[in-house]
Amino acid sequence: MISKKSQLPDNDLYPLFELRHSDPHRLLGIHPLSASEVVLRVWHPGAQGVKWKATWGEFQLPCVDERGLFELVINRGQFRRMHISGSVHKKSNEVAPKYAFSGTDPYSCPSEDGDPAYVLEIIDANGNKKSLHDPYAFGPQIGDLDLYLHAEGRHWEIYQHLGAHPRTVGSVTGTCFAVWAPNAQRVSVVGDFNNWDGRFHMMRRLGSSGVWEIFIPEVREGAHYKFEIRGPHGDLFLKTDPYGIFAQHDLRTACMIYDLGRYQWSDQDWMASRASVDRYRRPMSIYEVHLGSWRRIPEENNRPLSYLELADQLVDYVKEMGFTHVEFMPVMEHPFEGSWGYQVVNFFAPSSRFGKPDDFRHLVDRLHQAGIGVILDWVPGHFPRDAHGLAQFDGTALYEHDDPNRAEHRDWGTLIFNYGRNEVRNFLIANALYWFSEYHIDGLRVDAVASMLYLDYSRKAGEWTPNIFGGRENLEAVDFIKSCNEICYARHPGIMMIAEESTAWPAVSKPTYDGGLGFGFKWNMGWMNDSLRYISRSPIHRKYHQGDITFSMLYAYHEHFILVLSHDEVTHGKGSLINKMPEDDWQKFANLRFFFAWMWGHPGKKLLFQGGEIAQWREWNHTQSLDWHLLQYAPHQGMQLLVKELNRLYQQEPAFWQCDDESAGFEWIDFNDNENTVWSFLRKSPLTAIPQEMKLKGEDEVKKPSKKLDSSTSTSHFNCHDILVVVNATPVPRYNYRLGVPRDGKYEIIFNSDAGCFGGSGHYLPPAVDADHQHSHRFWNSIVIDLPPLSTLYLKVP
Repeated sequence: MISKKSQLPDNDLYPLFELRHSDPHRLLGIHPLSASEVVLRVWHPGAQGVKWKATWGEFQLPCVDERGLFELVINRGQFRRMHISGSVHKKSNEVAPKYAFSGTDPYSCPSEDGDPAYVLEIIDANGNKKSLHDPYAFGPQIGDLDLYLHAEGRHWEIYQHLGAHPRTVGSVTGTCFAVWAPNAQRVSVVGDFNNWDGRFHMMRRLGSSGVWEIFIPEVREGAHYKFEIRGPHGDLFLKTDPYGIFAQHDLRTACMIYDLGRYQWSDQDWMASRASVDRYRRPMSIYEVHLGSWRRIPEENNRPLSYLELADQLVDYVKEMGFTHVEFMPVMEHPFEGSWGYQVVNFFAPSSRFGKPDDFRHLVDRLHQAGIGVILDWVPGHFPRDAHGLAQFDGTALYEHDDPNRAEHRDWGTLIFNYGRNEVRNFLIANALYWFSEYHIDGLRVDAVASMLYLDYSRKAGEWTPNIFGGRENLEAVDFIKSCNEICYARHPGIMMIAEESTAWPAVSKPTYDGGLGFGFKWNMGWMNDSLRYISRSPIHRKYHQGDITFSMLYAYHEHFILVLSHDEVTHGKGSLINKMPEDDWQKFANLRFFFAWMWGHPGKKLLFQGGEIAQWREWNHTQSLDWHLLQYAPHQGMQLLVKELNRLYQQEPAFWQCDDESAGFEWIDFNDNENTVWSFLRKSPLTAIPQEMKLKGEDEVKKPSKKLDSSTSTSHFNCHDILVVVNATPVPRYNYRLGVPRDGKYEIIFNSDAGCFGGSGHYLPPAVDADHQHSHRFWNSIVIDLPPLSTLYLKVP
């Protein structure tokens, strides 16, 4: 029996046509109408005819509404008889798929192997025919447990379910789309496969989870898509996919379907050994890179290198320079290039500016094969207001706070995540885990932690809302940070979580069980500010500011520090490192050379931003390549060689890194010689480092440490010597300068920043100096040595 009027009640029909229905799967497809009837229903705007076709029969569906609704009501007994009679194909002995159909099935009529048992033949206004599988014939592709864990904020692999994922259901290939938009009236998938028309692929809301989902057959990798969202007040939005793994970076802002399942990694050795490495007792020299400006190709419209080109050129360069790690400024997709990547829209997508996701994997893979770790800048503190992004995602404050005193970051004009919302916490923690799992990243440097910790960050009185205890601490953010660090370290042993935190918040890099925030390392912003202020002074004035270079040792062991000279210090009018140096050009280079050498000798891991190693004159510009042409000039060649040699010595000598976080690994020789602007100290290897309390017993009574070193801290393949570091921060040579030393013997000069090969004055120094028995600086032995102008010397203690 065929009806010429829709069987849908008005409270379903009008929401469907008005594109505000939350469960179109309940209306479209095959559904029991009564105990004796089945309805076949298709809505395809613009179609002139629809034929329902199965292996055992076909039906022409009459149009019951000019807006494109086709509907046929069939007697259930007739439907079953036709199915049974057609169960054997007429042209073969192949048995046709059977329905797993029941009168209570609210969704679809699939075959036993999961396929829908029919296709639709659509006839358009020009009489053209096309066959397609009905997207409303498929059941939900997300399980109840996944939805529950997501709502609880504890689904650490939710990125495998939300977003767009190519898959095969039965034998039908397509893409499953899912998005969290709990306050939307309706969500559709729009893309180049449906002419960006939100009428064709309306999604269903899965219960009270706020998740919308649909499987669209025949939509394959490379297709472009967005979500069309009707907000609670009827407003329409075109939004990006928060979990999209590949996205356009220009004004088109669509996501692209991509399959992450085919890449074959070749870094198994690196990944297998990573978990056993004690990062605190290993050298770490980080090269910070902005992928878009490290090197460009002027002949090709000044374009940046691709991921694949970087896999050749950058990997070789970092390896040659001796850095142990690279740190990439944010690679996550961001529309605004001027944000340098810190205004992220697509948190799960490496930027398509440089290639495809697997191309970025290849870059990471190559770095690992070269023995180089990879750190990413990660921005969970805020997100931009871009209309297609996370802001007001479903027409409400979903990812951000609805309290205006907590929603906005005033300095950057961005929005702050609502860390108290389970699904938002889940989004961010799963994102961190995603980069570790899917891209084998070794560490995340968390940007702007201070802005997350304090409710009054960059706000005036009356512009912020205190926490429940009346304080300024953002308790929800603190809890999020702790949880994120705990989960990342638990699920990926050997990784690093690094905080860019600029305040005196205690125990940032201590474990959460010890009262800390749980980061592994913290950027040493205090050392950076003090040392750059000191080094920018004219040498004649430095004697009045000796405290700037000694103060850092008062707190050096409060955290696990990384000494940083980052991108922030060479932009926004601050000038390049070489231009921060005072006096004439020769002194500028000499100042920067001794400064680098002092930094490498100071306790703490190291980070240097691109361009610093070649003493680039120009302030960093994200739209221009580094000035590699400067390497044709000797002073710049010398600076590059100096950094390379510092990295070599740093890794070769355990005294520089084995006891970074222990007071026993450092000892001042003299920091009181303000008049000469000279300071000196010892860096101690693990076999000679002796706790201060043991020294009180006298050197003769102290034995070598009996604690056995594990494989990650063994120094058997290194030279275990203490290193004496001496700095002369003026252009005046200090002749016959006497220094107390810990023992008798020959002190080999293993590094001189003033050496001619680095562009220095070449002031003559012997290969080694002998200690004598003259008391100096509380030591029974001492050496006499010339200190070249603006120089740092390393001497190996016998």
